[in-house]
Amino acid sequence: MKLDYHMHFEYGDYDVDWVNGFFEAAKKRGLDEIGISEHTHTFPEFESLYYEDLILDDSFVGEFQKKWLKKNKFKHTLDDYFNFMAKLRELGYPVKTGIEVCNFQNQAKVKEILDKYDFDYVIGSIHFLKGWAYDSSEIKAEWDKHSLEEIYEWYAEEVEHLCASGLYDVLGHPFNIRLFKYIPDFDVTPYLVRVAEALKKANMGIDVNTGTFYRYPIAEISPYPDFMKIAAEYKLPAITTSDAHKPEDCGSYNDEAREYIKSFGYKEIIRFDKRKRTMIEI
Repeated sequence: MKLDYHMHFEYGDYDVDWVNGFFEAAKKRGLDEIGISEHTHTFPEFESLYYEDLILDDSFVGEFQKKWLKKNKFKHTLDDYFNFMAKLRELGYPVKTGIEVCNFQNQAKVKEILDKYDFDYVIGSIHFLKGWAYDSSEIKAEWDKHSLEEIYEWYAEEVEHLCASGLYDVLGHPFNIRLFKYIPDFDVTPYLVRVAEALKKANMGIDVNTGTFYRYPIAEISPYPDFMKIAAEYKLPAITTSDAHKPEDCGSYNDEAREYIKSFGYKEIIRFDKRKRTMIEI
């Protein structure tokens, strides 16, 4: 069974004709089921959390992020989302309702929001380090102001904080801090182990994500092989995903992701339904 559980409608809208393209691409690539994992910045319910956590001062990073928060954000409520997803299922589309939650500091508030909705799965992703959207190419210059030791420490801390909340099923695109090809010249194994241990304790899986392969300079599937080896040792379950933001990218490189995960000894991936997971053969 072929699945893709990480993609977003944000570049379009909740319009059946537009989102049909995701399902057409899924069919073309032989996917049996897809899941939509809208970013939390789609929903006004999460808006205050972004304003609490992000750098929004007069610095280079702050000026960009203030503009980012005003562009195509917070445009649909969670009720809008669930109603639209119900409509898709009524029309016969094989789709699950997920969400991708940023690594907010106030996890109690996140829980309060999530508990009101019946998601099929919840992805937690590290999108900010100390309030900086490190994956934004427009503010890539900020990377040069920090040592990679700092970056890896911050990343591990954020994963540990996320996992400790007990709110998530999967860690999104693990170690995509490699995306701009900043490669450490020191041993990062302690950070890899810390992340794996936090995920194991939280009973979370990993997102084997091809988005970093076709959308970023690093051109590799996340997580990269060094962490995949450790994930396999810790027996962390996995999903295979494309991180599609455009219809034509749904299911991109799914076959490659399946072969990649099998190369580390995996024989199964996760299928979700109402926060319950079953393991299916790759």
